[in-house]
Amino acid sequence: MPDRGRRRRALAVSTAAYLALALVLWWQVWSSHPTSTTTCGCGDSALFLWFFAWPAHALAHGLDPLHSTAMSYPGGVNLLANTSELALGVVLAPVTWIFGPVASMNVALTLAPALSALAMFVLARRWVSWAPAAFAAGLLYGFSPLVLVSLSDAHLMLGWAVVPPLVVACCDELLFGTRPPVVVGLMLGLLLVIQFLVGTEVLLLLGIAGVFATVLLLAYGLRHRDAVRAGARRVAGGLAVAGAVTVVVLAYPAWYALAGPSHISGRVWPLIDVALEGTTLHDYLWPTPVSAGFTLFTHRVGGYQGPTLSGQYVGLGMVAVAVVGLVVWRRDRRLWFFGAMTVVSVVLSLGASRTVWLPWQLADGRPLLQDIIPSRFLVVTYLALAVMLAVVIDRTRTEIRQRVGPVDGADQGWVPSLAGLAVAVVALAPIAAYLSPTVPMVTRPVRPPTWFTTVAPRLPARSVLLVFPVPYQVIESAMAWQAVGDFPYAMVGGGGPGGVVQRTGVERAGAEAIGRASFSFTGQMLRPGDVAASRYALSAWGVTGVILPDQPGLPAYDRVTSVPYTVAFVTAVVGRAPVRQAGSWVWNGVARAPRAGVAPAPASVDACTSRGAGGSTAAVERVAACVLALG
Repeated sequence: MPDRGRRRRALAVSTAAYLALALVLWWQVWSSHPTSTTTCGCGDSALFLWFFAWPAHALAHGLDPLHSTAMSYPGGVNLLANTSELALGVVLAPVTWIFGPVASMNVALTLAPALSALAMFVLARRWVSWAPAAFAAGLLYGFSPLVLVSLSDAHLMLGWAVVPPLVVACCDELLFGTRPPVVVGLMLGLLLVIQFLVGTEVLLLLGIAGVFATVLLLAYGLRHRDAVRAGARRVAGGLAVAGAVTVVVLAYPAWYALAGPSHISGRVWPLIDVALEGTTLHDYLWPTPVSAGFTLFTHRVGGYQGPTLSGQYVGLGMVAVAVVGLVVWRRDRRLWFFGAMTVVSVVLSLGASRTVWLPWQLADGRPLLQDIIPSRFLVVTYLALAVMLAVVIDRTRTEIRQRVGPVDGADQGWVPSLAGLAVAVVALAPIAAYLSPTVPMVTRPVRPPTWFTTVAPRLPARSVLLVFPVPYQVIESAMAWQAVGDFPYAMVGGGGPGGVVQRTGVERAGAEAIGRASFSFTGQMLRPGDVAASRYALSAWGVTGVILPDQPGLPAYDRVTSVPYTVAFVTAVVGRAPVRQAGSWVWNGVARAPRAGVAPAPASVDACTSRGAGGSTAAVERVAACVLALG
């Protein structure tokens, strides 16, 4: 009982410490306005804000939480086929109902590192007797560069890394524990279900890692057949229960993701070979400097507004601790197993290459595997290294304690503990120093343009809007505006894989022209056929209104490239001039607009655009009048 009491106190203290660190990390949220401030209402964060808002809205209105036509109208979006983090959105729906989606996403962002660290602490405590050793493992895993960089863009499908350590703990319990295998199998199955509903990519990564772990365990079993034979029935029973739970519960969600409405066919990112999105050995060992160019890019188009760091830094200190520990305690099978898993995950994380052959090239082009971003094997890497760190710290302390003993009758217990802490500092200090520029996380208020807070709530039912900047063309803020307003309209276009313009079908030419009118790095000029294609797209989508925010003070990531050009373009497509309303240019009654007739010549439209120099209200009105005068 005393030992159990100490373990419970250690768990409670560690939980409090991890939560405190998470609050420090997100201090700019919780010290300001957590219902309206988050990492950003732009970039990928806008998409994930939408994913938090929709399940709560759907459950409150009796709608389908798995599919929505509020975005990417009329086809809609399949949340299970996207990185929707559905489990988090559903569980936090009460928070969304009361405080809004920004608050619920902030709760998830804050809990993610703390609970991920706590899960690793629970796993490590199975193998170490000294609680600080497990605590250090939790720090490495839950507050790793991978987790923090993921959370900076609200990538909770990766940053919510709670399940993997608990899956390993269940497997360890089946192999070496005493709990009933049926109970452990049930827990394991439920964990896999949760991971599916948080992020299917990490579930696939765990499956691949599990294959390699099984090979290692079978190799061990060939040399210890009696031990394997004794536990085989227990393991088989537990895995059978886990498999049954997983298949029964996930049969429908898996079908829905792969073949349900608005599912994604082919590569998730048609124009990107994600197999090339791997890590580099250099960046594992040496800190990657902040990219000033990429930071400027995210400030313009949306994304994390603080310094952009690498998610793969491990550091020479951690590598040295793992290697030295493996050499010194080379008979420790835990170090060998997790050391091997570290090597496997690092090799797989390198991805494919166009210059040298790498193992991940075997997976490129295979269904499901072709959509895995190899660098995300870092989840396994940090997990394995965290276990190794805990074991090395614990063994260092134990070894020193056995060698030092009492000196002149005085207890020297602080010496072994100091040695263990020194090992932790060697491993963790370089990583902490690397991450320090981004602590606390930089945040921004989520402030939709005035039109979306004053006019949008009063729109007629079944309004379908084309909102600029269009969310499928780099700048994604429009999704946040719709989400925080609780979906008063449907919106054509969307973010994420489902919003890729290559999936728009017969409206693709129009979607591409509209996208270029929204944002472009290479200049904006009307092309032959753009107007006709865009007219067809608006008609096919059933668009009733077009909104272009243009109020003073909008952040760069909420603005189109050129207001005069976008106004000229939309006016040519719709055939009527916009009205100025609540700081936005608005084209109402688009479905009834006179769009027939010969499209104006691109050169003439470009000439009209030049009249909008300066971007004042009068100048923009001249642009629209010029376009209409073209006939």
